[in-house]
Order: sequence, then C-alpha cells, then structure tokens
Amino acid sequence: MSLPLRLPLLSVCLALGAAPALADEVVVFAAASMKNALDAVAQDFQAATGHQVTISYAGSGALAKQIIQGAPADIFLSAAENWMDQVESEGLIQPGTRRDLFGNALVLVGHGAGLPQAQITPDTDLAAMLNGGKLAMALVDAVPAGQYGKAALQGLGLWDSVEASVAQADNVRAALALVSLGEAPLGIVYATDAAADPGVSIVGVFPAASHPPITYPGALLTGATDEADRAFFEALSSAGGNARFAAEGFVILN
Repeated sequence: MSLPLRLPLLSVCLALGAAPALADEVVVFAAASMKNALDAVAQDFQAATGHQVTISYAGSGALAKQIIQGAPADIFLSAAENWMDQVESEGLIQPGTRRDLFGNALVLVGHGAGLPQAQITPDTDLAAMLNGGKLAMALVDAVPAGQYGKAALQGLGLWDSVEASVAQADNVRAALALVSLGEAPLGIVYATDAAADPGVSIVGVFPAASHPPITYPGALLTGATDEADRAFFEALSSAGGNARFAAEGFVILN
C-alpha cells in the first residue's frame, strides 16, 4: 500500500525542484530625460534575467516628493543633486549606494530641422528670437532642466527679458514636445532630449559655466529588498549600461 502513496509524493517533489525561481520586480523612479537610454537598459536586463523593471518617469522634484511621501520604489535616478539630497536627508537611501552616474549639456532648441546654430552669450537677443512666441521650459522651480535653464539665463543676464514669455511644462520631455509640435518656437532642454526628437534642431549650447554642473545621481532606496534591485542598479553603470547612455549622448561619470 505504501508504494502508490510514495510515487505521487515523489512526483510533486521533483516538480517543485524543477520549478524556476520566481521573477522579481524592480521599481524605478527616474528623471524624464533618461527615458530612451533607461528603457534600453531595462529591456536588456529583463531579457537577460527574466526580472521585470517598472519605471515611473517624471520631473525629479515630483518623484522625490512622492518617495518622501511613501511611494513604493526601489531605485531613484535624479537629474540633479538637490532632489537626491532631499531624499537622502529623510533617511530613505541605503547607505553607501549613492553615486553620480551621468552628465548632460543644456541647449536651446527650435522647431524644425536644419536650423542654423549660434553661440549663446550675454549679447544674444533671445526675446527677439522668440518673435512674440513662447520659450518652452520645464518647471523652473521644481524640475532640474528648468532650474538649470533659469540659472543659465540669469547667469547670462537674459532672464528678465524672457521671463514673461516662458511656458512651463511638467518635465523636460513635455517642454521638448511643445517645440517639436510647433506650439513654441524655442525651448531649453538637455542635449540628449534634442538628439532624441527629429522635430527639433539645436540652435545653441549654453556655456557650461552659466549653470551648475548637470549631474544624474542614483541610489538604492530603503525599500529595495531583493537581489534584482541591486543587480539592476549595478547594470546602470556596467559596460552595457554605459554604452546605452553614451549612445544617447550622456556623459559617463561612474
């Protein structure tokens, strides 16, 4: 009587032993300007590991506030140090995991392809270039691209002449879309954003000295509890991850 009972039990044990490990989900909160490169890294990681990567893109300030308010996330990738500083000050970053990953440049873009490019200096008549239109920017007090843009314009002495013409968008990709769709003749975005949209041309590059360095810090959050989270974070600064970001025009800092 014992043999028929043991055979099903053995079959169940073998089946359990042969079952693959369950895939984990990695939840990433990331600056909108990282989308093209980060999507590619996530696809590579998912194909190699079977783990799922879920990415929420928005302005870094909005993401930082959501994390501080308790939104569940494993990794935070910011487009500026100050928003990462706020999350860290709340004790929400795993010690020793914060690192500067990438850099970028700030550019003035115009609607359409093949526009002439010129130097941006204190003598640039940006108001005249707008010709009564709007200057698209990300939120100048909350989104890094907008904050960098405002700082650059102030540093060059151009802010007062265009402040009333600024059309603020929720994030840098939304500002880019305003120019790409022709709703604003000019906009201030990152060089990587301009390269990703054939509907715009770079009109000029803002001098690096006119604004704080554009740095993308990343960190594991205290909610990151499994190896998949750490593995994906490490993949960002791997040779393959760096290649994906370099291909989009980012400066590699890690």
